[in-house]
Amino acid sequence: MATAASSLTFSTSLPKLRRPFSISITQLPQVSLNFKKLNCSISSALKISRRTATTAKASSMASSGITTVDQKNKKVVEVFDTEEELAVSLAKYTADLSDKFAKERGSFTVVVSGGSLIKSLRKLVEAPYVDSIDWSKWHVFWVDERVVPKDHPDSNYKLAFDGFLSKVPIPPGNVHAINDALSAEGAADDYETCLRHLVHSGVIEKSSVSGFPKFDLMLVGMGPDGHVASLFPGHPLLKENQKWVTHITDSPKPPPGRITFTFPVINSSSYIALVVCGAGKASVVQTALGKSQNSDVFPVQMVSPEGELKWFLDKDAASKL
Repeated sequence: MATAASSLTFSTSLPKLRRPFSISITQLPQVSLNFKKLNCSISSALKISRRTATTAKASSMASSGITTVDQKNKKVVEVFDTEEELAVSLAKYTADLSDKFAKERGSFTVVVSGGSLIKSLRKLVEAPYVDSIDWSKWHVFWVDERVVPKDHPDSNYKLAFDGFLSKVPIPPGNVHAINDALSAEGAADDYETCLRHLVHSGVIEKSSVSGFPKFDLMLVGMGPDGHVASLFPGHPLLKENQKWVTHITDSPKPPPGRITFTFPVINSSSYIALVVCGAGKASVVQTALGKSQNSDVFPVQMVSPEGELKWFLDKDAASKL
């Protein structure tokens, strides 16, 4: 999973010590691991240096699990014992980026998907984040949407509104949903027009590398078949490289009519958080992260942002790694 490098770093809280210690071992591939407990003996020469813990309980909890860092490909894979710990870490990650971009740019452009992703954002609507985040700077978009009314059970907008948006004070004008009165093709064209206007006005950055819109953070999930957004295995839309937003009328997963960002837009992002939970997705995770002989290429393997890609996995999704 990681490329060859020169050191391996563990961060752990030893049972008999009050404060965390960092342990460095030389001459191994570079990987960063975080454990709540260390139940092994290490026979190598160790260098142990004391480090003061200054983070709050939520931050400490978010650091549990295992983290692998691929610095060459700007990819981080973090595994958590429970989905609850994953949600805590995801909230801190999102809040930190919100603060960063609000200060640097005066706005924070966030793209969300549907499915279980919204549930994993639940910690953002709790203390301390619900009160500390500057929600007025947020602009929210959807990486894909089902072309159904906004109050329809299949609507990604309804899912996000019920579980997240209705609980935080993001200005309504900063929530950019599709026009569900249009056809799938019309809704895709209209949404791309909206994005172009926001790029022109400076709300959304434009990538100097690709020329596509550059969102600050994409929060996306993955289907059991390895699809992301509404980009499904084997579908011609995987190769779309001109449009910002396109439509699909033959989705293998109902409803058939949808709009979706294309891969050039997804991959122009500054940060992408890929949130995957459940044993039903373990085989795809295994293939996507290079631990399988499976020759299939899943859409999720095409996610490669200009900035950082961070996988948030629970232990069930990571069970085959």
